[in-house]
Amino acid sequence: MKFNYIRFSKVLALFFILFSCVENEPERPLGEYDSGILIMNEGSFGANDGEVYHLNPTTGTLKSDIFEAANGRPFAGLLEDLIYENDNMYLVANTGKVEVVNPGDFTSLGAVTSGLDQPRSLTVNSGKLFISDYGPYDQNYGTPDSYIAVVRNTLGGNVAKKISVSRKPEDMISFGKYILVAGSEESKVEVIDAEKEEVIKTIEVGGNPSVFYEAAGKIWLYSTGLSEVYFYSFHLDNFTLATTNIYPIANATGKIAFGNDDIMYLLTSSGWPDYNDGIAQVSVLGPELNPNWYSGSGFYGIGFDKNRGELYLANSNGFQGNGTITVLDENGSELRNLDSGRGPSGFMMR
Repeated sequence: MKFNYIRFSKVLALFFILFSCVENEPERPLGEYDSGILIMNEGSFGANDGEVYHLNPTTGTLKSDIFEAANGRPFAGLLEDLIYENDNMYLVANTGKVEVVNPGDFTSLGAVTSGLDQPRSLTVNSGKLFISDYGPYDQNYGTPDSYIAVVRNTLGGNVAKKISVSRKPEDMISFGKYILVAGSEESKVEVIDAEKEEVIKTIEVGGNPSVFYEAAGKIWLYSTGLSEVYFYSFHLDNFTLATTNIYPIANATGKIAFGNDDIMYLLTSSGWPDYNDGIAQVSVLGPELNPNWYSGSGFYGIGFDKNRGELYLANSNGFQGNGTITVLDENGSELRNLDSGRGPSGFMMR
C-alpha cells in the first residue's frame, strides 16, 4: 500500500480570471461528507474489505463504511488511494477497479471495473482519467509491464489506452496538459502529454519517488532511500530539476503528512522483524530536522489537520482485526484515540 497522505487535488492551478456577463451556475449544496475527515481503510488481503469512514471532528461522530451505506453494496476491494479531483471523489482499489462517487454523499457516479491490473493512483487531465498501474506480475513477481491507463471519461468506463512507463508507477500530478508520474522502482519521473497520451520526457531522480505535492508555487516530489529522503522541485517550463534537498532519515516508508509552517511528518519503519516505527519531522524550506519526533510500532498511515493543528496516526494492529487512530498535537502529545476499519492507511481533511 503506497498511501501516505490523501490530497484534495493534485492539479497545480495557474488561474486566469475570466469575466463574462453569463450568470454563474448555482453551486452544488454541501453534503455531509464535504467537511470533516475521511479515513481510508485499505482492508485485508483476500477479504477485500476496504472502506471509508467519516469523522466529524467537532462532534466526534464517526461513521463507518460510508460507501456501502450510500450504495447498498460493499466496496469490495483493497483501497489504495482516495482522490478528490474534477469535483468528484475517486476510490482506487489495487484489486483492479476505480469507483467514482459524489463527494458529498458517496453515491456512485460511475466506475472503471475492467482493463486494470493493480492500480495505484489517479489524476484527471484533458477530460480523461489517467490511472497509474503496476501491471500484472510475472513469474518472479516483477512488474515489467507497468502502465498508465487512459479512460476517456471522467466518470469511468473502458480503458482506451495503456501508456508504458517505468516499473511500479505511484503518484501523479497534473500541470496544464502535462502529467508527472513517479516511477518508484526505477527512480524516474516520466512526463506525459495528456492530449497526445504519450510520454514526452523522462527525468532521473534518486531513491524511490512516491508523492508529488505543491508548495511555494512549485511542484515537489518526495522520494525515499535507505538512509536518506529527497525533496525535488521542478522547472515547469522545460520539466527539469530545479532544486534537490536531502535529509539523513533512515527507513522512510514514503508516507508523508503536510503540517503547518512548512513542517512535514514522515512515517518511518524498520520493518520485519522489529517493526520499530516512528515519525520524523522536517521542514523543506528551512533547516529544521527531528528524525525521532515520535516512536511506536504498527504505524500504517498518517495525515494532518491544519485547521486544528492535529496529526492523525493510523495503526494497523498487525491486521489482527480493525485498526486504531491516535491523534497528536503539534508537540507530539496524545489527545485521543479512535476506532477505524481494517488497515487504516490515510486521511483526507475536508
